[in-house]
Parts: sequence; C-alpha cells; structure tokens
Amino acid sequence: MEITFAELGLNEQILAGVATLGFNAPTPVQAAAIPAVLAGKDVVASAQTGTGKTAAFMLPTLQRIAVEKPREAEKPDAKERNAGAGRSAAAERNAKRGNAKRNATAKRSGAKRNDAKRNAYPRALIITPTRELAAQIDDVAKSVCASTGQQAVIVTGGARYKHQITALQKGCDVLVATPGRLIDLLDKKHTSLENIQVLVLDEADRMLDMGFWPSVRRIMEQLPKAHQTLLFSATLPASITSTIDALLKDPERIEIARTGQTAATIEQHLCSVTQGQKPQLLKALIDSFDPAPERVLVFCRTKSRVDSIYKNLKAAGLKVDVMHADRPQKARARALERFRSGAIQVLVATDVMSRGIDIQGIDAVINFDVPLDPEDYVHRIGRTGRAGAAGQAFTFMGPDEVTPLREIEYFTKALIPAWDLPGFSYDEGRIMLQDSRSTTKTTRSMFSGSRSRGKGFGFGGRYGRHT
Repeated sequence: MEITFAELGLNEQILAGVATLGFNAPTPVQAAAIPAVLAGKDVVASAQTGTGKTAAFMLPTLQRIAVEKPREAEKPDAKERNAGAGRSAAAERNAKRGNAKRNATAKRSGAKRNDAKRNAYPRALIITPTRELAAQIDDVAKSVCASTGQQAVIVTGGARYKHQITALQKGCDVLVATPGRLIDLLDKKHTSLENIQVLVLDEADRMLDMGFWPSVRRIMEQLPKAHQTLLFSATLPASITSTIDALLKDPERIEIARTGQTAATIEQHLCSVTQGQKPQLLKALIDSFDPAPERVLVFCRTKSRVDSIYKNLKAAGLKVDVMHADRPQKARARALERFRSGAIQVLVATDVMSRGIDIQGIDAVINFDVPLDPEDYVHRIGRTGRAGAAGQAFTFMGPDEVTPLREIEYFTKALIPAWDLPGFSYDEGRIMLQDSRSTTKTTRSMFSGSRSRGKGFGFGGRYGRHT
C-alpha cells in the first residue's frame, strides 16, 4: 500500500502546495527524507536524477520554518508626530523633559525598525551551483508558498542587483541563491543569515568540491551555530565524505540508489568514433531518429566546442540553440525556455545544463565528448529518462578518451554497451573496447615486485590502470 504525503507529517497548507506540484504519491527519496527533515535531523540524501529531490527538501523545510508573520514596526501616532508643533509657554519651560521623552520614543521606534528588519531576514537558505537550477528551485518554492503564505526570493548572478535588493528588503522566508551573488549581497549588508534555521546544499557533491567549497565555507561562517543542514545530490563520492562529516551532526543518511547508479529507464550507447568524424556522426544520428525527436540535448566539454557544434547544426538546417557560462543570462534563460517549449529541437550545452535541470520530454542526451568527471556522466544522462519515462543516451568516444570512459564504467559499475549507427561509414582509426572488460578498477602497489619495476609512480596516468 502506497504511503501518502499526509502520512509523512505534512500539514494542510503544505499538502495544498503538493497538489500544485502535481505529485500523487511520494517518491522513495521524498518518503525517506520528509519525516527526517520534519524531525529536525541533519540529512544526507543520495537518489537518482529525476526522483523529486527538490520537493523532498522544500516541503518539510517550509513547514519547519513556518512561524507567525512578523509585525511591522508600529508607526508613531499623531500626537507623537506633532509633538513639537504649537508649543505653549508651559511646554517651552518643560523642553528638557519633553526632549527626553521624544528621545526615548525615538529609541523605541528605532528598536522596532531594527526588529522588523531582522524579522525580514530569511529563515531557510538553499544554495545551488547554477542560475538555471536556482530558478527551477525558486519556481517550486513559489508554487508551495502560494498555499502557505510564505515568501521566496532568488538571488543569482547575471540579474540586476536592484531588483534582488528590493526583494530582500521586503523580506522572505526562503532564499534561493548561487554562492557568488549571495556573498556580494552579504558583503554589502543587503541581507543577513542570522535567522537561518535550515541550510540546504543542492547538488551537494558540486557545492563541496574545490571549485565551490571556499565560497560555501564563507557563507556558512555567517550562519547561526544552531541550524539544520540538508545535503542532496544524485552522486555523493567518497572524496567529500570527510567534509560531510565535519559539517553535519549525526545525520540521517538516505541512499535510494548507490553512488554512481544510473536510472534503469535510460538506454545507454557507446559510440566509438574518431575525433574528426564526431560532427558527421552527430548530424547523422539526429537525422536517424524515427520519428524525429522533439528534444535532443548535446553536451560538450568546452564552450568553444559548444559554439562550433551549434554553428554546424544551424548551418545544416536544424532548430538549435546554445547554452554555456559565457552567454548572457537573458540568452541562457531564453534558450532554456525555447527548449522546454519545443521551439528548438537541439540544445548544445556545457555542464551548466547537467545539474538538476528538469525538462520533460528530452528524447536523447548525446555526449559529444566523454566527460572527465564520472559524476558528470551520471548527471548528464539523467536529463533524460526522468520520472519513469524512457530515454536514450549516446556517448561519443574518441581514441584519446578511453581512459575517462573506463573511469565512468568503474564509477557506475556497469559497462556501456557498444553501438554503431547503421549505415554510417566509420574511419578505421577508432578504438573498439573488449566486451569482456571489467567494471572493477585494479590497483597495484608501488612495491609489487618486478611487475612494477621501472614503471614509476603513474600507473596508467591520471586515472590509473584500466582493463
């Protein structure tokens, strides 16, 4: 028998918000995480992409921070405002006493204004690595807040400071932010984290890696000592375990799928091809779909490669757009909306699109380059096959990309089946991997006798040996 959201302990206001999100029953990660968050526990949750992690932390967080709305500072009454007008002779004689009274009143009013300002500060903070993911989380927050009467504000780079500062001054319960813009606003005293009760790090593996961790640490230094911390991601590699242990206190650990596990709804294909033939194979693959796909997401490793592929596909007559960090925020938002609405068939992007972006109906993900980070592979292909729907993922592997490909297979503990596009004439220079290759990475000691003699410290280069 399926459990219901009401049985998880959510109140009527939050349940009304659940209805607007379209959930009929909790997903496994929601069923496990919501009671733990409501109980005030720190949580580390790992679940496959497309399983409703945003709602898993948003719903209980909004309920946890729900409090009576702070009252605005009382305004002085008419007598106080006109205290100095039309003074009588007696009032003049008592000026000293009157001034003392007004000074006391001013101090009380100032204190009330300061209290109102403090009450306007957010009670929950959600930090995420990309602007697009922040916008998606903010949409979920606002949908639920419409039922609860709470307020959500988003602050990200690429948007005007003025609008964000105005929104912060009006007050909010939930603040959704990217690290850089939040630090700027904190440094300029436009908001404060002194009221934070719940901190959420979404895509926690990325937020705790060396690129984001210094900024996240700066932010966390401004939080109250007593707060609840929630970490959510599709992948939680062992490399961040020590950081998690240092940040959280006796956390509830929720693992719906083991780290590296991909969704069973995604049919994966490994396409061995020379680097020079990749553009031809990409166009031929897109043309081969029958019926024609509505949405194809192509990932490239670099921004220059994204721009090059975009030009090639556009010249070939495809409806295509591009998305990477160098694009203006308005252009990125427009490309995402056009892709979501079906106005374009192909979106070419860097990994800015790989994290958490939820677009229904992506028929296929194509890795034009093998990602160097195995976790990125899981997040990339997780853009398709979401919420139980079927999807396909194709990975183009050049002769110089065997090692990162094998690292992905070690990480996922599964082989990516080789696949050739029927009718395509492949160059002879491509490398075909053995079907019997292992998914367990072999490690060899530096002191393993004659087998390692003369081979130095770098067995197999940056990624180690593979078989």
